[in-house]
Amino acid sequence: MGLLDSVLGAVINNASQGVHGAGAQGAAGGGLGALLGMAAQNPQLVQAVMSLLSNDGPVGGLPGLVARFQQAGLGDVMASWLGNGANHAISGEQLSQVLGSGPLSQIASQLGMGTGAAAGTLAQVLPGLVDQLSPGGKAPQAGFGSAQDLMDMLGGMLQK
Repeated sequence: MGLLDSVLGAVINNASQGVHGAGAQGAAGGGLGALLGMAAQNPQLVQAVMSLLSNDGPVGGLPGLVARFQQAGLGDVMASWLGNGANHAISGEQLSQVLGSGPLSQIASQLGMGTGAAAGTLAQVLPGLVDQLSPGGKAPQAGFGSAQDLMDMLGGMLQK
């Protein structure tokens, strides 16, 4: 897991140095700044989020996540993350409804916390991160790829 270790090292190093833009994104906006800050406290967060967004993850990656948001009546929330403009916030409770107990329990286990805390943490990070991973408001139709592809994307974002 050399790449994961190097990405996590860069995440933690950047978070401890006060990443430029972290204040602008903040916890409410989620995104890379929030992810970096939380990763410094819980490195498993990066792996859990990448697992959730990857095509080989528990919900089928971005296409599966979009479908779940639509089924929960929150398609407009996901669309705001993927589109240009402000990201709509989501609560931990809403995200719990979207993900369902199986995937959320798996993520909570990875993070070493209860499902409510895991949902709250993900609700802070997902909007901005999905936004960052879909530049120009466009996400690949086939999703973001495997967990390895996402780690490569995150590594590229950290080098900027």
